[in-house]
Amino acid sequence: MRLDKFLKVSRIIKRRTVAKEFAENERVTVNGRIAKPGHEVKVGDIICINIGARKTSVEILDIRDNVKAADAKELYKILDS
Repeated sequence: MRLDKFLKVSRIIKRRTVAKEFAENERVTVNGRIAKPGHEVKVGDIICINIGARKTSVEILDIRDNVKAADAKELYKILDS
């Protein structure tokens, strides 16, 4: 699944266009490497997002195309924030 789509589906970032902008501005890394919006993510990848002075890291636990808002947190595990 594309990085920007995963961030939107998992509700880590609310809109796909915002997720795309974050990745284009080099504020998102996957497994320690700067990632473009179209980067393919898989289960086990570590995503780090820089939001201002805050850094959030999550591990992908599952990938699904559609998920209810209540179940979105099951797709990832927060490592630190």
